[in-house]
Amino acid sequence: MTDEWIYEHNADNSARFVLGTAGAHPLVCVGVNPSTAAPGIPDLTVSKVSGFASRNGFDSWVMLNLYPQRSTDPNGMDLAHDPDLKEENERRISEWINGRSLTFLAAWGGLIMARPYLTQMLAGIVSATEPSGGDWVSIGDALKAGHPRHPSRAAYTWPLQSFNVRSYLRSIETTAVRGA
Repeated sequence: MTDEWIYEHNADNSARFVLGTAGAHPLVCVGVNPSTAAPGIPDLTVSKVSGFASRNGFDSWVMLNLYPQRSTDPNGMDLAHDPDLKEENERRISEWINGRSLTFLAAWGGLIMARPYLTQMLAGIVSATEPSGGDWVSIGDALKAGHPRHPSRAAYTWPLQSFNVRSYLRSIETTAVRGA
């Protein structure tokens, strides 16, 4: 694993768009929102993502998020999303991907339900990743509600397996409509 850091954030560091290590073959994790992790200062999620990357043949890892607002608790995120933050997040993700075919780790767990707008954020990120033709994976089997597992709650012995993000997105959009 490389020691060269990637760190993209806004001017006051209240939003983080990309965090990771530089490499040719990264595991690209998509979580809900960034917490306190920064270059050289991993939190539990980042430590686990790094561990899954190294144990599965990746030379680096990158952490992206559905919504870039920093909060140690997803319930502390904006009640309504900031459209400018959403747009900048998707732009930065698209620029970072830069057409590369990458492996994306679905890693938001049930936390995607913390805010109604997170499904829309996922749809935007899926659209931003599709031109690259990358693959989506998850850690082990899905949770009972169908959500992919969050890395901090997963064992390294669980395999990375194919994850149909489009099918998942359709299922949670349908659930959201039924629940509305």
